[in-house]
Amino acid sequence: MKYKIITLLIALLALLGWYLKPFYDFYAYQNKAPMYPWGQVLIPAERPQQSEVFDIDYQSVAQQASDLLAAHSKHIYAPGITAAVAINDQLVWAASAGWADIETKQPMRTDSQLRIGSTSKAVTAAGLARLIQAGKVTLDTSLGEVYASLPNPTWRPITLRQLASHMSGMPHYNKNTELLGLLEFMRLDKHYAEVGDALKLFDESQLLFPPGSQFEYSSLGTVVISDVIAQRADMRYQNWMVNEVFTPLQLHHTVEEQQASKLVTFYWQSPTQQEQVRTWRAVDLSQRLAGGGWVSTSKDLAMFGQGFMREEFIGNELREQFWTPQTLNNGEVNPQNYALGWRQGSLSLANPIGDIRYYHHGGVSRGAQGFLLVVPQYHLSMAVNINTKTDKFSDFSAVCKELVSLFVLQQFRLRGSCQDNDSYC
Repeated sequence: MKYKIITLLIALLALLGWYLKPFYDFYAYQNKAPMYPWGQVLIPAERPQQSEVFDIDYQSVAQQASDLLAAHSKHIYAPGITAAVAINDQLVWAASAGWADIETKQPMRTDSQLRIGSTSKAVTAAGLARLIQAGKVTLDTSLGEVYASLPNPTWRPITLRQLASHMSGMPHYNKNTELLGLLEFMRLDKHYAEVGDALKLFDESQLLFPPGSQFEYSSLGTVVISDVIAQRADMRYQNWMVNEVFTPLQLHHTVEEQQASKLVTFYWQSPTQQEQVRTWRAVDLSQRLAGGGWVSTSKDLAMFGQGFMREEFIGNELREQFWTPQTLNNGEVNPQNYALGWRQGSLSLANPIGDIRYYHHGGVSRGAQGFLLVVPQYHLSMAVNINTKTDKFSDFSAVCKELVSLFVLQQFRLRGSCQDNDSYC
């Protein structure tokens, strides 16, 4: 009898450990609990590189950009890095450095697929813009107009504009007051084939404030947008994105993670010994697909940026709405200068360029970071991605300004200063 009790206790402890492990992992991989002392590997000193030049006019800066990218990867202890620049509707340069998988010695390539995190919001914004152009919704369509039976009655007055600009009152993952949903956001071990099913994880959560009165960044608001797209398009959100965004722009490597054929390995980086990394725990990000779950390549993202500037893809007037920082109910612009799925910013570059306006969205995911930016004045778009997370996002993104400077200056040399008849000036 004694041994049966002991065996039962051991079994119960094992079961409890199995259930609690994802929660411990959640905190460990966020550096909020001690990481397991095994499983770490050193990033190899050797860093294979690949560089592609698609326009001979940029040959002179391509090598500088590739060397800069490789040096930056080493500086921030990223196992691997990719980048791409597109100008005037075509790729001009792409490069990679380091490793897609350290243990199998698989080099990072320019067509390697990485998690793009919240850059997914800009991608979903394109899907929403296409839905608007199709006459199926407007930016001020409310959820009460979309749903015959609302998932949550307090959502009734929320508009698509408020969802896309983070002014709806929807919580972010960590402020979800629906306990089971909050736990699922930590476990990340369940697949959600339909975006509408993911709403059940937070549809009973309280709004943080009356819609339009404040700003609170919320990926869950973008998840709601994806379900609205599905409802009004009368098809799966994923199918709408393929039909209306990925296929027209020839984004052949932008897919759900389960469909990726060239997916890299993602790594946790030791905060004290950054040259030591560990394969990120297995996760399923399908419950946040629209707001942080797509995977892509730097080349696809750069061409996506070009597509967003194309009038035949998104009309000029509608694009300007998506790139205009949104105002709160009190008439003030929101504190993050957030537009609709994009942020607006300004870069101060060396003379003779000076200050330029750009639109961008970063992304932080499990073992990955990315940054997409568009400079309409120079018809330029650029993406940079890595397969780890730095302690500070700015440590990773710092290279973007240097890369933009190289290609904008070369573009300036090629065409002269921005002409008055340029519609993007």
